[in-house]
Amino acid sequence: MSNINETIIKAFQFRHACKNFDGNKAVSKEDFDTILEAAHLSPSSFGFEPWKLIVVQDEEIKKKLYPIAWGAQNSLKGASHLVILLARKKSDTIYSSDYVTHIMRDVQKLPEQIVEGKREAFRNFQQNDFNLLESDRALFDWASKQTYIAMANMLTTAAFLGIDSCPIEGFHQKAVEELLANEGLLDQNLFGVSVMASFGYRAEAPSFEKTRQPLSDIVIWK
Repeated sequence: MSNINETIIKAFQFRHACKNFDGNKAVSKEDFDTILEAAHLSPSSFGFEPWKLIVVQDEEIKKKLYPIAWGAQNSLKGASHLVILLARKKSDTIYSSDYVTHIMRDVQKLPEQIVEGKREAFRNFQQNDFNLLESDRALFDWASKQTYIAMANMLTTAAFLGIDSCPIEGFHQKAVEELLANEGLLDQNLFGVSVMASFGYRAEAPSFEKTRQPLSDIVIWK
């Protein structure tokens, strides 16, 4: 196995869902900027980036999150950074939306004829391939899937930097959304909370060894 292969596997072996962070150790700005850039450069379906990230540093907001985000409580007590990943709702993700048009024209810089061709392909994908137009929830869940790609890249980047992390789904989604809306951090017509992730340094070694099913049980070669 080459050095780069070993480095990759070691990073994945190092990464675990950290439950006990050292509150006295903070991730440097340089390292956290790299983690954010990993999210920024992450792939998304059709390249439409249906996400936004909130980096929670305010202690008052953390206190308000504590009772409604049970899975984040250990992180709120010691992690250096807590990130809440938002997913865009139907108003932004439907094929005819102004947001989709903005991404194609202003970000991807596509010629107008290509914009309309890509929009039609996206309409067909949403309507026929994945049946996403059956409900607002289906579109939101599709957007949420994209945020998990960004989060996974953040977790892996952190591991390469020797930084611990914890992906978090343990929270009351509606209550967190209402809190963020009250704080002026979320427009509930446009976004919903998808997932959270925390970053910092472990206070102690993991209590359990990493366990996984054998590779042969999850991979089919044909």
